[in-house]
Amino acid sequence: MHNYAVPDNNRSNRAGGGLGRHPARLVAHWKNISETGGKTNLQHPALGCQVCPRLCNISPGKRGFCRVRENRDGKLYATNYGECSSYGLDPMEKKPLYHFYPGSLIFSLGSVGCNLRCGFCQNWQIAHGNPATTYLSPERAVETAMRQKERGYPCVGLAYTYNEPFMWYEYVYDTAMLAREAGLKNVLVTNGYVNEEPLKEMLPYIDAMNIDVKAFTDEFYRSNCAGRLAPVLSTAEIAHRQCHVEITTLLVTGLNDGPEEVERLAGWLAGLDPEIPLHLSRYFPNYNMDLPPTPPDTLARARETALQKLRYVYIGNAPELRAANTRCPGCDKLLIDRRGYNALVGDISGGACPGCGERIAVVM
Repeated sequence: MHNYAVPDNNRSNRAGGGLGRHPARLVAHWKNISETGGKTNLQHPALGCQVCPRLCNISPGKRGFCRVRENRDGKLYATNYGECSSYGLDPMEKKPLYHFYPGSLIFSLGSVGCNLRCGFCQNWQIAHGNPATTYLSPERAVETAMRQKERGYPCVGLAYTYNEPFMWYEYVYDTAMLAREAGLKNVLVTNGYVNEEPLKEMLPYIDAMNIDVKAFTDEFYRSNCAGRLAPVLSTAEIAHRQCHVEITTLLVTGLNDGPEEVERLAGWLAGLDPEIPLHLSRYFPNYNMDLPPTPPDTLARARETALQKLRYVYIGNAPELRAANTRCPGCDKLLIDRRGYNALVGDISGGACPGCGERIAVVM
């Protein structure tokens, strides 16, 4: 068994503002960004951004919905390239990824911008605000992760998180390639709101994803996130065939916490693979939403509903429910004991329960 303490070295720049100290590194290079022939400026036409389902048609001098992709004189720039708003060495359980190198650490970094507008956003200061940023080149990011390993920390790679990593597309792509060459793992913590072609171009360099399925109705996405459900489901369906995937759903009081919706969510996920872990997270008032916190009883019932179809269902933000441990689906033996973000991992390195021999879907 191993149990690692987490160094308290997270840095977050969440006050002030400003991007673009390195303009030479800003030009977006994803191959399917193209001119659309917009009529607002015939010399410098509007540009169509192809990264996410919004397909923003960006006029000269303007930015897309995400606030970071800008039309400058007929060229589309990623203004947040290399600009970090937060970074630190996080426990893997914080992503949350419970079945991917449990008990390890991962160098986590995020930028600015998002392509959804969730009223309950927990990282709204960086997703929708203008935080101060620090430039971190892809080379420096990979070197920093490697340095943690050299210092003896169980750092397995890099996680692109905090804001929406697909709105940091070019930087994440460049950094992930370098990390893969260095033998490090790459993790995305994402809302999954991305088009199929850029997703497939990124996936060869990604080892694990936690995808936020915010609800299982299109009405919820339209009313509370300014988005749609279908592209997110498509992302999960494509990604799980190429990398490790876990799903998180924040249960918001009275909006997406009903048993019928949880059952549909679990049924869809079981159709992909019943061993994909589902994290049901407790909502607390934040950003523009002031509904009361999710009742613990609602979370417990939702977990029981989901367990009718799935083998691994966890509850986050409610430690009193003690539903963060990993148990064998066959004999109920405790395999990973989690206390906060620390994980005590049992003898499952062989991929099977030491009690009954049941195969355990954990990447070690």
